[in-house]
Amino acid sequence: MATTSFQNISCGKYDAFLSFRGEDTRKGFIGYLYTALNNKGIYVFRDDKQLEKGGSISPNLLKAIDESRISIIVLSKNYASSTWCLDELLKITECKNREDQIFPIFYGVEPTVVRKQTASFGEAFAEHEEFFRDNIEKVQKWRHALKVVANISGWELKDR
Repeated sequence: MATTSFQNISCGKYDAFLSFRGEDTRKGFIGYLYTALNNKGIYVFRDDKQLEKGGSISPNLLKAIDESRISIIVLSKNYASSTWCLDELLKITECKNREDQIFPIFYGVEPTVVRKQTASFGEAFAEHEEFFRDNIEKVQKWRHALKVVANISGWELKDR
């Protein structure tokens, strides 16, 4: 993976935005990652609120993505089942147009599963296509955003 210095990335309110599926990672990995980054002086936005199923992403969250220098996306088994995560991901890929602004972490999921949208990612998208059958373009945008991120060299961590 190419190394990137935070100094090479344009200024923002936050150094990093963390995108993650809370039920998979909030109580373990994300807590450790957040603490480690903060201990290194990296100012991280992490949304700790749990959104009710079907809730929409808040304008403040979208603003935090815009105001972050980079985005760290923790792709876990149930990431694609969350429309909120997928909306975050879409926003990230729209405003972070350089590969050195997006850092994917494949947590307990193979990059090829994300890229090809198989296994739990395929199951999630089958449900999204059914639920959003009147807005299939939205689902296609989510699929494309996942492929973009999965094609960026990232870290692969096995679930512990």
